[in-house]
Amino acid sequence: MDEAVRGNRAVWERASEKHVREYDELLEEARGGRELFPRELELLGPVLSGGPTVVHFQSGHGVDDPALVRAGARAVVGIDYSVVAAGAAQRRAAEVGVPCHYLAAEVPGVPVRDGCADLVYTGKGAVIWMRDLDAWARDAARVLRPGGSLFVYDAHPAVPLWSWDEDEPRIRSDRSYFAESHVNDTFPGNGAREWQWTLGQIVTAITRAGLRLDVLEEYAEPFWRPGDGHTAAAWSGRLPNAYALLAHK
Repeated sequence: MDEAVRGNRAVWERASEKHVREYDELLEEARGGRELFPRELELLGPVLSGGPTVVHFQSGHGVDDPALVRAGARAVVGIDYSVVAAGAAQRRAAEVGVPCHYLAAEVPGVPVRDGCADLVYTGKGAVIWMRDLDAWARDAARVLRPGGSLFVYDAHPAVPLWSWDEDEPRIRSDRSYFAESHVNDTFPGNGAREWQWTLGQIVTAITRAGLRLDVLEEYAEPFWRPGDGHTAAAWSGRLPNAYALLAHK
């Protein structure tokens, strides 16, 4: 783990304390107050109908994992490099009584056996933490059984360019779509270095790893909005704010 990744891990450990402070609220979401997005359910419907074993790369607070089980998953293994996040997620899973298990580990290099998963699920603030995108894609391919699927639902790679101005959309003068990285200046990753990958680079890494692309969609609605009610003109429907990608081995 290099210095940048170690620094990001320290930032994420501090940010993950929020998952402990809001434990009861997240517990209610895990019990059924939060489901996958409707488009996720539509795209994953054929996969989830088969009762897949899921490995969730960068599982964070883990609230999506009980939702995956309710949608049909047989079991979920969540991987996150925050010990705080993985521990809180495991406690919630035990209280809710769902077959979700968590490991504190770095991605790529997840400590599960080759070909153990029918579905690798990731996103919602995940790809930006990947220093080596090709290694990430190879790890996803390694974990999947033949015929298994990779699903990503994440912020659009152009999102770091959008300002949070309320009157009209603007491009930040200090950001570039083609930059290697930038320093996050918003919650929860404030102070962390995010690695920027274009949509072309993401697709190329996945296909180079031996996966075949089935679906690539872009959406105007962000996957996350701040809880204080702030809204930005960039989220009004004119710009891409999220994408979904489905590929198979």
